[in-house]
Amino acid sequence: MLFVIIALGVLLIVVATSKFKVHPFLSLLLGTLFVAFATGMPFDLIIESINGGFGSLMTSIGLVIVFGTIIGVILEKAGAAYRMAEVVLRIIGPNHPQLAMSIIGFIVSIPVFCDSGFIILNSLRKALAKRAKVTMASMSVALATGLFATHTLVPPTPGPIAAAGNIGADAYLGTVILIGLVVAVPATLVGYLWSLKVATKIEVPEDILASGEEFDYDKVVASFGKMPSTFQAFLPIALPIVLIGLGSFISLAGWEGFVAELLIFLGKPVMALLLGVIAALPLLPKFDEETLTGWMGKGLTDAAPILLITGAGGAFGTVIRNSGVEAIIQGWDITGIFTGALFLVIPFIIAAALKTAQGSSTTSLVITSSLIAPMLPVLGIEGAIPLALVVMAIGAGAMTVSHVNDSYFWVVTQFTGMKVNDAYKAQTMATLLQGVVTILVTLTLWVILV
Repeated sequence: MLFVIIALGVLLIVVATSKFKVHPFLSLLLGTLFVAFATGMPFDLIIESINGGFGSLMTSIGLVIVFGTIIGVILEKAGAAYRMAEVVLRIIGPNHPQLAMSIIGFIVSIPVFCDSGFIILNSLRKALAKRAKVTMASMSVALATGLFATHTLVPPTPGPIAAAGNIGADAYLGTVILIGLVVAVPATLVGYLWSLKVATKIEVPEDILASGEEFDYDKVVASFGKMPSTFQAFLPIALPIVLIGLGSFISLAGWEGFVAELLIFLGKPVMALLLGVIAALPLLPKFDEETLTGWMGKGLTDAAPILLITGAGGAFGTVIRNSGVEAIIQGWDITGIFTGALFLVIPFIIAAALKTAQGSSTTSLVITSSLIAPMLPVLGIEGAIPLALVVMAIGAGAMTVSHVNDSYFWVVTQFTGMKVNDAYKAQTMATLLQGVVTILVTLTLWVILV
């Protein structure tokens, strides 16, 4: 019955948003309250869950979203995003813009959280879509799935590191990283193919000009006058990525001392993005009210609805988490059903159930790895490659699926402008396919390598 209530809550959000055109923020609150009351949660816990879920997401990515949107506005208005688009297409080729986005996402999300990565790269995504004359939704799905693949499979992202540590694979992190990179390739590829086959058919407001005229890229570029250099254009995006990656590496290596602590501090997403804003300031054509107040103000205005909707998604996920669904899943005993290589299906199912129910991939990775850790010695699963493949199986489940209770779902949809029902076709289905393909690849590698 608990799973039925959660499913009805999700259905309520989708129907209210797509059928009755209710704003996603209000739809999420309605779905949250429905699940809370239907599951019989105490009143105090309902308030605590809503406030805590909303607040915890604002604590972790609130300022990241604000700084990211400010960087995006500066890059777009100064012409830097269009300079980056030209460079990327010159390297990858003008006929494969979605592939360019998938590859960039794959690389960036190794050290950077996928939601932060999407925010950082959003202005580049928009410029590339306009330059190559492809739909915004297709570029979004290509970027989002590329980011998502390495986010759930490749350390030093916190989820895979925690999973490796919980099952005793922390001594084999090099193997986990290597196998994670291999397994993440087909996961990224299926997301890229989905962006071509399905997301290209989805239109968002930015695809349709008010005047009905075709977007003239060359005319827009000419309007900027002197374009920023390649270095100036990429610095506001590259600097946060490098700082976050360096901070993650130093933490992973366990280095100590003032310099290490300083780099870890600067590598926190909020500090890295703030430095990205500072690095974007030289792109301003002049320092006056129009740029320092107008451009910055537009960034804040653009960030506001994204913050509210993402926070409401966090509240929905927290209410589900506190409804008792995790305890039910943790009580499952399915070890007698699967043996041998098929044992990998157990962590996949548990992680997928947790991800689908409560929304957080990292939480899914942490809880699932803690649950299955006692089973591994009994089954004789030990050593670098077997344990690394167990981490991959958990990561595959943690991909399956991203929908309305996942903050990443709302970051992608709101920055893109996709409707919820379209996002289910594009983003949610893409993550389902990513998870299924990843577990199949993991099972195949087990048969070959173990």
